[in-house]
Amino acid sequence: MTLVVLAHGTNDPAGRATWGALLTRVRSLVPDVGVRLAWAGVARPQLADLLPKLDPGPVVVVPAFLASGFHVRRDVPDQLAALGRTDVRVTEPLGPDAVLVDAALSRLRDAGWRSERVVLAAAGSTDPVAQADLRVAADLMRERVGAAVPVGYVAGGDPRLAEVVAAQDGPVALLTWLLAPGVFHRWASAVGAAVVAEPLGDHPAVASLLVDRYRASVALAG
Repeated sequence: MTLVVLAHGTNDPAGRATWGALLTRVRSLVPDVGVRLAWAGVARPQLADLLPKLDPGPVVVVPAFLASGFHVRRDVPDQLAALGRTDVRVTEPLGPDAVLVDAALSRLRDAGWRSERVVLAAAGSTDPVAQADLRVAADLMRERVGAAVPVGYVAGGDPRLAEVVAAQDGPVALLTWLLAPGVFHRWASAVGAAVVAEPLGDHPAVASLLVDRYRASVALAG
């Protein structure tokens, strides 16, 4: 059995190093499982490159995404259909999940958050399903911080993060709903927030959730 972690894709050195560190954590949790990384875009190898090179046997792909957008619902199924692979199972994406919300809040506290108004900083999407997932994450955060958590998009869709931050009354703390550092986090850091959390990165909760998704798929297959 092989576990393939499917990430969005980046050529940013810090981002690639973060994914490497996260896979090291995952491998430590499932030492008897082959764990590989594939990219959904930008970088190589992508699924279409990696899958033909794997040893014969079942494969579980865990989409390391924080919402069910284009890659999860269209791109991955289309790639698998083109490859004719029937031995590949694709799990639910990582987010939105309460475990990740707690991890993101821990990153925010580590960044120095005290009483600033919390805004969720997401990469963004024009996909309505992905936007609904982000609202679920914001609702989970609201339950934990005791106040509404507005969502701002860094790259795609509305409302834009800079506009959401500017509309708040008082200092803002950005709860970073991103998995790895890179251009999106740099853009988020430049919108004028008083506190900016680091991405989820190789937080132990992310590694544990990846493994949980894999194990649930294996158990479901019997």
